[in-house]
Amino acid sequence: MADVLVIGSGGREQALAWKLAQSPSVSKVYVAPGNGGSRGKVENVAIGFTDVVKLLDFAREKAIDLTVIGQEAASEAGVVDAFSAANLKIFGPNKAAASIETSKAFSKDLMSEQNIPTAEYKNFTDSEAARRYAKSRPLPVVIKADGLATGKGVIIAGNETEIDQAIDDIMIKKTFGSSGDTVVVEDFLKGQEASLHALCDGHNSVIFPASQDYKQIFDGDKGPNTGGMGAFTPVEWVTKDLLDRVNNDVVQPALQGVANHGAPFTGCLYPGLMIDGDNFKVLEFNARFGDPEAEVYMRLLDSDLYEILNDCASGTLDHKKVSWKAGFAVSVVVASPGYPGEYPKGLPITGIEEAESQNDIVVFHAGTDIKDGQLVTAGGRVLNVTALGATLDEALEKAYAAVKLINFEGMHYRTDIGRRSS
Repeated sequence: MADVLVIGSGGREQALAWKLAQSPSVSKVYVAPGNGGSRGKVENVAIGFTDVVKLLDFAREKAIDLTVIGQEAASEAGVVDAFSAANLKIFGPNKAAASIETSKAFSKDLMSEQNIPTAEYKNFTDSEAARRYAKSRPLPVVIKADGLATGKGVIIAGNETEIDQAIDDIMIKKTFGSSGDTVVVEDFLKGQEASLHALCDGHNSVIFPASQDYKQIFDGDKGPNTGGMGAFTPVEWVTKDLLDRVNNDVVQPALQGVANHGAPFTGCLYPGLMIDGDNFKVLEFNARFGDPEAEVYMRLLDSDLYEILNDCASGTLDHKKVSWKAGFAVSVVVASPGYPGEYPKGLPITGIEEAESQNDIVVFHAGTDIKDGQLVTAGGRVLNVTALGATLDEALEKAYAAVKLINFEGMHYRTDIGRRSS
């Protein structure tokens, strides 16, 4: 029986831990640092996800058989490099390979090198040069902070005033800190977005069904970007032929590209795509499971997650081991008042047990904690209410009925998840 360590604190990590705990090969799942939803086989460990030394010490002390990177900042901090150097098995890209996410400038240059379809772009370290180039392109134009910005470092500017504001915020005011030292300015792409995920063992890849997430805070894709307000899978208009093309024209060239830079990619590679008819272009790469996409994938996955991730970490990924349940999975994110801006913490949460007593409902915690025996809010995205259904409409109906059973002061959520395609 194996002991597993999952690194991260959000809904994604809770979903991964939940699925790993179902494996007959797993005796215990530790989550560092975890959240208020850990129970049963899943236990929190009070170690931050970038504390390389303490994570390594814990893994050695507990003789952890497999460590799983959830939070991308752990890869950037060098956790994978340290574990690999200590001959500890770990699923996730090392720091160099994770640059495909942690540096948008590197990622765009890699796409150019590998002829991966993407928007026209240029990278800038000089704010005035970025300003001039952005104003020379067709509007709207997309301005991205180079480094990690918790899903909020992308601004679509519709006029010159908004271009100036975006450049000032990212490069001058340093809203995203050193992530804004470099910006990528790229052309706006039209179409429908889809999230593609592929498990990778450094050479081989297995692509998942397409999912779609909802980044803006309000219905109708209005308001500022968030880390994600909901998701569903599969996306029926993303055909098997298109998935195969993405694997051949995006995932495999990307794996070859990072390997050419001396950093074979092991982990979950997640290209976000803009799809227009039969054509697609890559918006960006992520080097880990999406959140809230992981929550719907873990509900629909019909395989042993421990076995699959262990194979990835061992370089022996077999596509025949990855299978999916029929039907659809959806996730609705319930957020704190004020999110994605400032929000209060410590608000008592009720109704989760009642929600989970409904058919096909699992509530994955994200920003929660236990204080004096009471479950309370502790983040912007608080809960992920997930449901399964034979149809997308059935899954959505179940999810929203469950959301209505949950309560905390000022909670809010989008009411149109899954409605772009249904």
